[in-house]
Amino acid sequence: MEFDLPSLNNKDRYKLLTSTIIPRPIALVSTIDEDGTLNCAPYSFFNAFSEDPPVCVLGIQRRPDLKPKDTSRLIRDGGEFVVNLVDMRIAEGMNISAIDFDPEIDEFDLAGFTPVASRKVAPPRIGEAPVAFECRRTVTLQLSAERDLVVGEILHMHAREGLIDPETLYLDRDQYDVVGRLYADLYAPLRDVFQLKRWEPDDYLAAHGLDAAGRPIDNDKT
Repeated sequence: MEFDLPSLNNKDRYKLLTSTIIPRPIALVSTIDEDGTLNCAPYSFFNAFSEDPPVCVLGIQRRPDLKPKDTSRLIRDGGEFVVNLVDMRIAEGMNISAIDFDPEIDEFDLAGFTPVASRKVAPPRIGEAPVAFECRRTVTLQLSAERDLVVGEILHMHAREGLIDPETLYLDRDQYDVVGRLYADLYAPLRDVFQLKRWEPDDYLAAHGLDAAGRPIDNDKT
């Protein structure tokens, strides 16, 4: 089965992409407007793309009338935002914040989130979030009439107490009940995990009886 994406309409492309590229991390983005009204909304076209510099990217769809959503507009105007990650504790609040309220509505209040002052940016982080990244917009790319791509530099990171070992920087996965986005109304917790060893080239070749060119070693040769 094959699909020629350019020949499909946006709805069908969205359906195919979001149902197969799963699970996706959720960026619960908090912003603030010029009069202090708080805004937060979740986006699952999101990920981190670099550590030097530390960069994240948000894909934000425009409204049906092609006007920018509040998040995109506020990032454009203020140049700053906070990416709050989502765990089971705040999944319901995240779902409430996804409702397309009018701009004057404070989604923090409706979702039951506690705004906590950020260190380096104006928008507050969500106090209940397990992890939050304070970000400064690097560039916004308008990929089409319907889609903006926001690239942001991560300036500061917050983590719930006990989640990350301060000495080793190892994550305590048992304490991190993070939620991923699937499709439609479906989400998935990160519960069952497995390990695959990351081999060094020489170790892999030696373990599998291969020479430096990846060919089987003939041990019968003298």
